[in-house]
Amino acid sequence: MPDDLTAAELRILDAVERAGSFSAAASMLGLTQSAISHAVRATERKLGAVLFERGRHGARPTAAGTRAVSHGRGVLRLLEVLHADTRAASGGELSTELRIAAFRSAAAQLLPPAFRRLTTKHPGLSYDVAIVRDVGGGTAAEVVAGRADLAIVNLPHRLGPETRLVGGTLVDEPYVLIHPAGAGDPRSLPVVDWPENCSAETKTWFRSQDWLPPATITVTDDTVLLAMVAQGMGMAVVPRTVAADRAPTVAVADLGPDAPRRTIGYLATPELARSTAVRELVHELRTQHAQRSATSTNNHLPGPPDETATPGLWREPDHPTASHP
Repeated sequence: MPDDLTAAELRILDAVERAGSFSAAASMLGLTQSAISHAVRATERKLGAVLFERGRHGARPTAAGTRAVSHGRGVLRLLEVLHADTRAASGGELSTELRIAAFRSAAAQLLPPAFRRLTTKHPGLSYDVAIVRDVGGGTAAEVVAGRADLAIVNLPHRLGPETRLVGGTLVDEPYVLIHPAGAGDPRSLPVVDWPENCSAETKTWFRSQDWLPPATITVTDDTVLLAMVAQGMGMAVVPRTVAADRAPTVAVADLGPDAPRRTIGYLATPELARSTAVRELVHELRTQHAQRSATSTNNHLPGPPDETATPGLWREPDHPTASHP
């Protein structure tokens, strides 16, 4: 078709959206500003829509521009996947970059061991990991925008069915209580919380616990929460994966069989979900969780046991045998 867009035009749309102006996009791509402007105008004529609002602020994508950039990134990525998967299927090395969006605790605990094993099998793979807070559209929005091939998410994700994402479960884990070791009854301490620590299930559970006071310290990052607890500032109820990053001075207590749970999963577009690199990574993530679950007797965290049992809570065993997911 005479109005087909070229890969070069799609790369220019991507650069303008990322850079925020024609001049910055030109610098990014090694082109002149007039060449960028001409290419964008030509693309707008082909699509029959204004893609960027121009002004002193630079270039901001319109609603049509946002959609065009997202689809354009998907097309460019599929062209890369076409080359990588074709080479691998013909006996060559799987060589491509996997772009992953993940919230911090999942990125820290789940991805490194999976990358290590995957790189052994496919040394030509490289990885670009974006840490995205689990608020609003979270990591799933990065996949929708075409900035990531795979999102590690808390399920269910918050985006609507119109996003056409596919995925599955990777880890199902309980929440645990963390508190300063040797602090006695942690229920006498203030509660430390952070905005990502919420779902419909956990909110219901929190409200049902009359022993748990309202949060008195709120932070925007779970690493800060862990530091607060390590300094004796309070206690917190967090997913087990978050607690895995705790300092030796932080103790963990099981919340029992009625503890809230968190499901960690993955999402991708249907097209990228079928790519070899994404399928290989998902396989490694699921395999490592299955192996750790099989070697776990009580599904407890490693690390120092609680010095004293917490009234009304389950005590961590003296000799935990499992590692965290």
